[in-house]
Amino acid sequence: MPRGGKKGHKGRGKQFSNPEEIDRQMKEQKRLEETAGAEKGSSSESEDSSSEDEYETKKRSGVEGLIEIENPNRVSQKNKKVTEIDISAPRELSRREREEIEKQKSKERYMKLHNEGKTDQARADLARLAIIKKQREDAAKKREDLRKAEEAKGKP
Repeated sequence: MPRGGKKGHKGRGKQFSNPEEIDRQMKEQKRLEETAGAEKGSSSESEDSSSEDEYETKKRSGVEGLIEIENPNRVSQKNKKVTEIDISAPRELSRREREEIEKQKSKERYMKLHNEGKTDQARADLARLAIIKKQREDAAKKREDLRKAEEAKGKP
């Protein structure tokens, strides 16, 4: 590969700066700086309006300067001062926080109903406990009968 740096595009000629053009651009830049300095010395109202105009003209370049469209979906962030913030106002909860609180409340509601015996699971538990209690009573009665029968056999 040959050395020597980058070559220009095919068919494109090299552009050289014209010294007269450079002088003209430098004079234009000095004139803008002088007018900006002179405007600073004038009243603050004219300063604000002229600096805003200059800012808008300098800010927009290329396609931005040609097309005058504002994005309706773009929401600009407004910074609030510390004095403007209202601490006592209720804070908006996020979706996750709302769901978490709702989940806790529903769990508490269910446990309250469960303790009162109004849920299906509580009814099933109570029925199972009743059956177990009945079986234990029957087993205790049977043991008592066997013990009495052994005592009766052993005393004659």
